[in-house]
Amino acid sequence: MKISAHCVTTATRAGRHRPRAAMAATAVCLAAALAACGSNSSSGNSSSAAGGSGGSSGSVGVSLIVKTLTNPYFVSMEKDAKTAAAKDNVKLTVAAGTSDGDTQTQITAIDNAIARGDKGILITTNGDAVNAALNRAKQAGLFVIALDTATNPASVADITYATDNTAAGRLDGQYAAAALAGKPAVIAMLDLFNDQVVSVDIDRDHGFLQGMGIDPRSTTQNAKEAKSGRYSGGSYTIACHQPTKGAIDGGRTAMENCLSANPGINVVYAINEPAAQGAYNALKAAGKAGKVALYAIDGSCSGLKLVAGGEFTADAVQYPGKMASLGVDAIAKLARGGAKPSATHGKTFYDTGTALVAAKPVTGVSVTSPSAGAGTCWG
Repeated sequence: MKISAHCVTTATRAGRHRPRAAMAATAVCLAAALAACGSNSSSGNSSSAAGGSGGSSGSVGVSLIVKTLTNPYFVSMEKDAKTAAAKDNVKLTVAAGTSDGDTQTQITAIDNAIARGDKGILITTNGDAVNAALNRAKQAGLFVIALDTATNPASVADITYATDNTAAGRLDGQYAAAALAGKPAVIAMLDLFNDQVVSVDIDRDHGFLQGMGIDPRSTTQNAKEAKSGRYSGGSYTIACHQPTKGAIDGGRTAMENCLSANPGINVVYAINEPAAQGAYNALKAAGKAGKVALYAIDGSCSGLKLVAGGEFTADAVQYPGKMASLGVDAIAKLARGGAKPSATHGKTFYDTGTALVAAKPVTGVSVTSPSAGAGTCWG
């Protein structure tokens, strides 16, 4: 839904000096915009399950705000959230950024949730720029659950529902190290960004390096590891760190840049499946398909087929739909007097699980076959 530029600017300007006034101005302004727009909505927003925003027996308003709806990972979140919403008598509003990294669209969606009087927000954050809006939502009484990507700092959300992204990257890295069997590793790191700090980007990247026995040398930034040295099985060289924005075209460009820098690459880490698909396309065009080990994280049904077909060497499986459906359930229960959800024992978030799918077993790493993994894949 489009809000006039004057309306948004006025509310933002007020927010710099008078938080309460800003909140009120934003709510009035957005409510007016909602009324003016009537039943029309932008392509980035949709609703399911009719009803109001609260009450012990009435419908509960919840907003699902994802990075983008061009990535099947987040489409799976939308699908399962809608299923849970229908079951839980939740009025679900779905919004998405226009691309990975689009924080402004997410901020608008957060402000819309406040204006509607929603009881909670589920969000896969596109970056730290959304933090102020999420804090406004919490001050207005909304319960905020981060999905897949923890906010930075994590305390901006009330709780995070996610795969242990470090563990997912580590599984890929452990497999990569074992599969090399002591041979030198020339590694391409295909990250999400190089100009933004997003926790999922850091966690997966660092997990992969740790799995290979390489010290990331930072807890907050990528590309700080030594560019050459020893991994757990032999010597290594980091050929590149390139941003992909988690997209196929970004993955292809990143891989092309890496091959230009070092054509001897034999190991590729990719932030997600779309980036890995783009990397594979570049490798194929360069005549290197099947000669370079390619590691992904996501676990979609199409991704597992790429593992079975040999395009991906391994894929760390995640369960995005489970994150979203559990989040809808949690806010619905909380709005009706239930207890707040809590983190998994020993962790700072609710862990929705991960597993590694690979076509070939290696010593010391537990793997699931693509056919077995297909039983719980998504998309």
